[in-house]
Amino acid sequence: MIRFAIIVFVLLTDVPFSLQEEDNVLHIGGIFPIGGKGGWQGGQACEPAVRLALEDVNKNSILSGYQLKLHWNDSECDPGLGASVMYDLLYNKPQKLMLLAGCSTVCTTVAEAAKMWNLVVLCYGASSPALSDRNRFPTLFRTHPSATVHSPTRITLMKKFEWYRIAILQQTEEVFISTVEDIETRCKQNGIEIITRQSFVSDPADAVKNLRRQDARIIVGLFYVVAARKVLCEMYKQQLYGKAYVWFFIGWYKDNWFEVNLKEEGIQCTKQEMRIAAEGHITTEALMWNQNINQKTISGMTSEDFRKRLENVLRSGGYAIDRHRYPEGYQEAPLAYDAVWAVALAFNKTMSILEKQGKSITSFNYNNKEIADHIYSAINSTQFLGISGWVAFSSQGDRIALTQIEQVIEGKYVKLGYYDTQADNLTWFDKEKWIGGKVPQDRTVIRRVLRTLSIPLLICMWVITTIGILGAVSLIIFNVLNHHRRVIAQSYPACNTIMLSGCVLSLSSIYLFGLDGQIISPAVFPNICQIKTWVLSIGFTLGYGAMYSKVWRVHRLHTSQKKNAIRKALQPWKMYSIVIFLLAVDVAILFLWQCMDPLKRDIQVFPMENPLNSNDDVKIRPELEHCKSENHNFWLSLTLSYKGLLLLFGLFVSYETRSVKLRQINDSRYVGMSIYNVVVTCLITTPVIMVTASQQDASFAFVALSVIFCCFLSMALIFVPKVIEVIRDPHDKPESKYNPDAGMSKEDEDKYKRLIEENKQLAAKIKEKEERLKQLKSDLFSLRGDTDKTAELKWNDESQLTEHSFLSQSVNKDTLIVADFITGEGTSDSAFIAGTATSYSRASASDMEFSESYL
Repeated sequence: MIRFAIIVFVLLTDVPFSLQEEDNVLHIGGIFPIGGKGGWQGGQACEPAVRLALEDVNKNSILSGYQLKLHWNDSECDPGLGASVMYDLLYNKPQKLMLLAGCSTVCTTVAEAAKMWNLVVLCYGASSPALSDRNRFPTLFRTHPSATVHSPTRITLMKKFEWYRIAILQQTEEVFISTVEDIETRCKQNGIEIITRQSFVSDPADAVKNLRRQDARIIVGLFYVVAARKVLCEMYKQQLYGKAYVWFFIGWYKDNWFEVNLKEEGIQCTKQEMRIAAEGHITTEALMWNQNINQKTISGMTSEDFRKRLENVLRSGGYAIDRHRYPEGYQEAPLAYDAVWAVALAFNKTMSILEKQGKSITSFNYNNKEIADHIYSAINSTQFLGISGWVAFSSQGDRIALTQIEQVIEGKYVKLGYYDTQADNLTWFDKEKWIGGKVPQDRTVIRRVLRTLSIPLLICMWVITTIGILGAVSLIIFNVLNHHRRVIAQSYPACNTIMLSGCVLSLSSIYLFGLDGQIISPAVFPNICQIKTWVLSIGFTLGYGAMYSKVWRVHRLHTSQKKNAIRKALQPWKMYSIVIFLLAVDVAILFLWQCMDPLKRDIQVFPMENPLNSNDDVKIRPELEHCKSENHNFWLSLTLSYKGLLLLFGLFVSYETRSVKLRQINDSRYVGMSIYNVVVTCLITTPVIMVTASQQDASFAFVALSVIFCCFLSMALIFVPKVIEVIRDPHDKPESKYNPDAGMSKEDEDKYKRLIEENKQLAAKIKEKEERLKQLKSDLFSLRGDTDKTAELKWNDESQLTEHSFLSQSVNKDTLIVADFITGEGTSDSAFIAGTATSYSRASASDMEFSESYL
């Protein structure tokens, strides 16, 4: 009962039960991560290194007659188990003056609790940035540099190679979470974008896939070595390696970490695949070995001497060192060795101070804060040259050390340089090698390529357009110079000029449609959008409106019943008023469109494409510029509806007047054919242009060809007959036969054919009578002697001559009337005269037949 009360009292007062111990032994506790399946099992090599350090310290008598002794147990890098080990060390004999610990998660638990017992904790293997918090861990020191020492190193490398877009892949451990927070802070300060931050517990497959989806190229990986092998295998499966990717791994893995324990850990990749995926990755790690292999340290050994001693101890422990199979923590072994020397030097300094005060370090207990403060101050000021290099601690208890940068080249780690965090100095050896022969990019370079018109197509269309405009201008000149000619005057030359002007404007719009980003700047593009809309719309209205006004007047004339109504309908201003009305509607729509919702430059983005040169890590993002407004569909529908109705009316009127021919508008049939051409072309071209809007060459070609086709064919149909007539009849003779369409109806054509046939019959009869007359003359000469007979023959001869003269005059007169009818001079009166002449000719023929019978 008394013993139980003593134990309870000890537990409540935080004073462990102690037995009689040696007065010359200083005891420290040790927590080593050796076993376990996860985390860092660095105690495998660090514990033998600590034993070597204790041997050297005790041999060198640094502690003035005292011996340093270690009591330790395995934490398996598990914080719960580590806490249990710590309590066992504290509440079991003997009294501990300090604790050594490894593995960040265990150090976090131990250091946070040790302050309750006034114990200083020295971590030989803990890199978590969270441990730098002096408020949370007031008695913590570590010979292993903080992981934050890597952050400025990584940032320096990223800026050196111009990587400003990175991704982070981390294991969900506190050490890595706090490291990521430090990296994020430094990235923001240096203008580096973190595109994604992926984390995983045990299986990194989904996290690695997400990196690929985010197009991550520069990736910082933060995880223990077991997880690192899983990540590397998944990297190979997802093809996140090679010339386009750079991985940053932690540098305290052993050199062949990506080739060992693959089967034991269930890694589904071969050694060769792991080597391929690991090639080119970069590691950053604080220097853990003195780089001057010939420099003697505080122990009297060089770093190379220590390496040989450690390897001999590990061989005796069953590790195949000769086959380069090193235990976990081999790289950190110098840190554990130097940690023991830091403890010994701190105890030595503390003892000197306490001796002056008449006190002893062996009188320390967990309630003695004064001695604890002396130990804290002593270790805080400790500096020496150790196996790991120069050992010194910052105000946060962190190790001050250089950072070593390495890269895997042909399966082996090659030193690229060092970085001094304190001096912000990078020493670079220029030994880096990149798989693609050049520095990888931090992203897929997306080149914005503006799709522009083909230059040959543009030149071809512009040349044809120029020819068309010159032709239209020539026809305008021709129309003006020959406006007095009957063939021009009877086709309303003013309407023809308006139509040709519309063709010129419509053709001119092709120049504007060909102006894209390769010719004009984006600032000018909206102005071109407005101009080409006005030019094409007004050009169409002038050209098509002039033709529509003609067929509309023909339709009105054809449906008029009275001649006076026809004369009134022939007033030219009515035709021009139609064009003016259509033009006014056009201007109103365009004006409202431009004022209320002006056209702007709109960019259509297409899916990314691979470049022609596959060696470049570049993607092409095609873009196409369009003219578009906020309510573009509304304005376009309004314009197309108005134009569509106009086309339909024109088609209807042209069909209704297809057989009508008027002398007053002599080219109505050709105008109707032109309207058919325009309507059909517009019906075909408009939907095609909408479908091919994303194909700049096809869209431009359809627009240009439709405008060219409509203009060229309309000009040809309307003006080619006129040009031919003027060329064949330069003096506009009445007897011209090259205008059969000038005021001739179907009835007139039938009359014309009958007159021609009758003229042929009369000519044959005249020839027959002439033959008869010759016969009579010959008979007359044979009867010279008979006077009476001679008188009779003379009378008959005169009668025959008189009849021949009359028939000749009749034929000539009929021929003259027909010629006058052909030239278009004949009216209803002339038709009447022609009919009279025909009946008179028939009477003469009967008389001739009577005379012949009489003879």
